[in-house]
Amino acid sequence: MPKANAKKLGVMAIANVEPYQLKPGEEYMNEAQLEHFKKILEAWRNQLREEVDRTVHHMQDEAANFPDPVDRAAQEEEFALELRTRDRERKLIKKIEKTLAIIEEDDEFGFCKTCGIEIGIRRLEARPTADQCIDCKTLSEIRERQMAG
Repeated sequence: MPKANAKKLGVMAIANVEPYQLKPGEEYMNEAQLEHFKKILEAWRNQLREEVDRTVHHMQDEAANFPDPVDRAAQEEEFALELRTRDRERKLIKKIEKTLAIIEEDDEFGFCKTCGIEIGIRRLEARPTADQCIDCKTLSEIRERQMAG
């Protein structure tokens, strides 16, 4: 599917990897599909690592000892926000690496860890690190909100 058609249908390429095109009668999580998701995850991980490197260089280049306390506070707040963002990305990189290990080590990728059914190609296209089907994830989030509230 050309990029223009993919965007019309609301299908976006993750990490610049085009969505997987299912073939009629194709077995779920076959070698081609596993390779596709591995490619997405590796590209996504590389993008995140590049962002980390850019942040480090940005903070080193922009670090200044401003005499004005307001300017210094603004810079510290900017750096704190960047560091929080990078911390979330660091955790995502770990989750991506865990998912890549699952693809390499066993045949559980693409199947819900809770109920065992297929997660689905389109859900995995949207969130390649998903380890639950949409129904189990929804129930899990409802339980989580009930426990917090």
